[in-house]
Amino acid sequence: MANTNDFRRRGLAKPPKEKKGIFKFFEIYGRRMWKLIELNIIYFTIFIPTIFGWWLSTTLNSYAPMAFAVITAIAFGPATTAMTKICRNYSQERNAFVFADFVDTFKKCFTQSLIMGIIDIIFFAGFVVAVPFYNRLAQDNQMMYIPFVLTISFMLVFFMMHFYIYLMIASTNLSLRKILRNAFFLVPLGLKSSIFTFLNWAWIALIFYVVRLYGVFIVPFWPFSFLCFVTAFNCYPHIRKYVIQPYYDARGEDNPEFDYLKKKEDEVVFEDHPELDKPVEKKKVTNNKKRKTIS
Repeated sequence: MANTNDFRRRGLAKPPKEKKGIFKFFEIYGRRMWKLIELNIIYFTIFIPTIFGWWLSTTLNSYAPMAFAVITAIAFGPATTAMTKICRNYSQERNAFVFADFVDTFKKCFTQSLIMGIIDIIFFAGFVVAVPFYNRLAQDNQMMYIPFVLTISFMLVFFMMHFYIYLMIASTNLSLRKILRNAFFLVPLGLKSSIFTFLNWAWIALIFYVVRLYGVFIVPFWPFSFLCFVTAFNCYPHIRKYVIQPYYDARGEDNPEFDYLKKKEDEVVFEDHPELDKPVEKKKVTNNKKRKTIS
């Protein structure tokens, strides 16, 4: 590939510098914003039966609608993996067709995502019960602050593991056991990205807590795909570095993820090398009518 000096020597404009960090994030997000809004609508639509069942249960004080809400909530895993796959592609500046890729990933990763979704529901229910339970006990016995703090700590680690779990389900063929193990180690390996992503989730949750009722009108269009995009942008590079790339390096193969870069290089038809150019020799052709110069 030509460097900057080559462009300067040839008298051509310098190639634009690639943006990094937050500038690159907003550049990519700006280009994909409407697609991500479309993705958020699809994701939210899947959970309308769950939301309706929960609302009906609290209104009628009945367990039957809540059972319906729990049953429909099992779509959480496959739907999250499908959304994650599209956000991963967009964050890495790769193409994706929102509806078609969502449905395709939903089907292909259904079993593994379904199991992970059920695990999430069970753990979520456990945390909802355990945290206030240990908190009450700690009011009377300070020793109970130990299990209380341990529960909070495990909850935070398990939550941050999800920055990597669904990305690996969508990007690898690993078993769920290996995905969970890798996610546990990726949290400290990508600690800066893990914390930064967690803070993004925290401030979005805080905003919706503050605006409350008004935030209901934003939920169908924005927060889920935005947070998923933030997670993919920050955390997928660590999966590629520590999980995907070592697989291909061990086999001496090229990572097919970068094939699109090779295609861009192949598009170069010629390069201008003025220092190698030679003047074309002029040949004189004479005829009976007029002398011509062919160059």
